[in-house]
Amino acid sequence: MEKQELQIYIDGKFYPKSEAKISVYDHGLLYGDGVFEGIRAYEGSVFKLREHIDRLYESAHAIMLAIGMSKKDMISAVIRTLKKNNLQDSYIRLVVTRGKGDLGLNPQKCEKPTIIIITDAIRLHSDDRKERGITAMITWMRRDAIDATTHEIKSLNYMNSILAKIEANNASVEEAITLERTGYVCEGVAENIFIVKDGAIFTPHSSTGALPGITAKVVLQLARKLSYDARERNISAFELFTADEVFFTGTAAEIIPVREINKRKIGDGRPGPVTKRLMGEFQKVVRDPKQGMPIK
Repeated sequence: MEKQELQIYIDGKFYPKSEAKISVYDHGLLYGDGVFEGIRAYEGSVFKLREHIDRLYESAHAIMLAIGMSKKDMISAVIRTLKKNNLQDSYIRLVVTRGKGDLGLNPQKCEKPTIIIITDAIRLHSDDRKERGITAMITWMRRDAIDATTHEIKSLNYMNSILAKIEANNASVEEAITLERTGYVCEGVAENIFIVKDGAIFTPHSSTGALPGITAKVVLQLARKLSYDARERNISAFELFTADEVFFTGTAAEIIPVREINKRKIGDGRPGPVTKRLMGEFQKVVRDPKQGMPIK
């Protein structure tokens, strides 16, 4: 039997993936004017859905984008899209643009937002990379300042990250690490970053301009529950190079170990015991029905 084509939610209606379209005058396309969330469903439960929806609406509020749909209805739309595609495990991309306007950038010309929900699969790294760790580099592309297009807002403007990723690709490494303007570590191109040193776990504070990651918050809570000293603070490039362990976190990436940064081996060049323990415990958390919202 031929597999049914994925159905994409656009403004309350469903369209086959091959026919899903928005206007070429949409400000999300023309100007990157909009916000989004990446969300995961595991075994019939959407992990931290309310937290993702809250962050979506906070990002929208920060750019003065009135979504025009209640949080309750947005949650229902996500669940409905998963059910429409009969998905129990999925990566969910929820996008809200400013909507259709004209060729000028004035957002007042956009009468109503465009709401898009895509439920599909995502695979950033192969399983062997989770076992071996990935390579990374510090990019010359500094993170946008918090008084500019701060990455605390999960907006559709990812050019900063794309340029950093291009540099990583050109250098034949798998990920890039961005610094903030004064030189402290900020985050990866689409992930938060953690270091482990002498049994303690550290991650940059959102004051660096890093996105307050939902996965990062879960990992901090999990680490503290496991009796680790885990906290947010400034991290220097030197501390990256000399860390016992380094790992990225994110909705799509989950937890991914880093074995090398700028040709410097991290620890013994293999995923360390703290990272591996957190990876195992994290998989238990994401599959705990209490941590998500059931698809029913």
